[in-house]
Order: sequence, then structure tokens, then C-alpha cells
Amino acid sequence: MEFLVEFEINPPEGIPESEVVDREEAETAAAGTLVEEGHLIRVWMLTAPDGESRILGLYRADNRAQLDRLIAALPLYEWMRVTVMPLEPHPNDPGASPRIEPVAGIQP
Repeated sequence: MEFLVEFEINPPEGIPESEVVDREEAETAAAGTLVEEGHLIRVWMLTAPDGESRILGLYRADNRAQLDRLIAALPLYEWMRVTVMPLEPHPNDPGASPRIEPVAGIQP
């Protein structure tokens, strides 16, 4: 299954900058592992109308429970507000099936 996941990260007031940096570095490493395992497919930055930045990720997992475990293991998890949107295939999705290009001189 694929999931669109929005993350808003808000470190608590008073957290030392060194801890924020350490967790951000650990988050980068964890994201790399999720990519290698085939769970994290794409990541985007969103700037909301209020000027806050958010992260939008495309994830693959066997089910919602597995996705929840993957997200809960992230180093920044306790500072995150997470919104998960399960994605279902659409019959008109142009990326769902490979496009067959005609071969010159041969009619399909």
C-alpha cells in the first residue's frame, strides 16, 4: 500500500540546539534506511500559508500498522504531528500501467 504522510516537526521549547541537531542527523540516517528498504519513495517540502514548513512523504508499507511502526521509530517522532492519507489506485492513473509505444511501421 502507498501512503501520503504529512509531518509537522515542532521541537519543544527549551530543548538544547545540540539535541535538535543530533536528532535531525539521526532522522536523515533513518530516512536513508527507509529508502533502502523501499518504504520511503519520495519527500517534498511544503510551505503552508502560515509560513510554517511541513514535510510530505510518499511511503510504501504492507499496511497501516506497519507504517505506524516505521514512523514511530523515527528519531524526531515525539516532536511530530503526523497526518496519514492512505492512497488507493485510480482507474485513470496514467502511471498505473506502462504505456505501450507503437513501433514504426506496425499498427497496434
